[in-house]
Amino acid sequence: MEFNTAHELQEHLDHNENLIWTGKPKKGIIFRPSDIFLIPFSILWCSFAIFWFTTALTSGAPFFFALFGIVFVILGLNFVFGRFIIDAKHRANTIYGLTEHRVIIKSGIFTSSIKSLNIKTISDIQYEEKIDGSGTITIGPRNPMDNWGSGINWESRKTPSLEFIPDVRKVYNKITEIQRS
Repeated sequence: MEFNTAHELQEHLDHNENLIWTGKPKKGIIFRPSDIFLIPFSILWCSFAIFWFTTALTSGAPFFFALFGIVFVILGLNFVFGRFIIDAKHRANTIYGLTEHRVIIKSGIFTSSIKSLNIKTISDIQYEEKIDGSGTITIGPRNPMDNWGSGINWESRKTPSLEFIPDVRKVYNKITEIQRS
């Protein structure tokens, strides 16, 4: 358990709680399965938006058309590049904690949010493990739209999860062990 991550979660613990495990997701730019569809779509979107904008500027169309196009260019650039940067920044600011009573997820870019999940009441828990032992634990019923929106950071609609953690099976086993006790 790293001191910094444990220290950041300490203020969110009840007086009778102890941290059993803390962790952080993998840092940096990560490509997800949904990017097979999202990358080509975002490039197509951005290309069309840039085409619209430049055509509106060079053809003498009313300024409104160029102004309308710039909004879509900005959205397109965010879709192509920005979502990766925002996702990496969000994961860099995320800390996971496990106590004998709950799973704690602290995250946020501009503001900090705490999600607390009672271990005893979690009805559905699953994990995906990669060859290197890292992976993701999904807590609760999975939202079917998670796969399409992964990496876009719609936290309010996203199923709670401990993403891209090392030794995922070890953490999963700790959670299920606490549930049984």
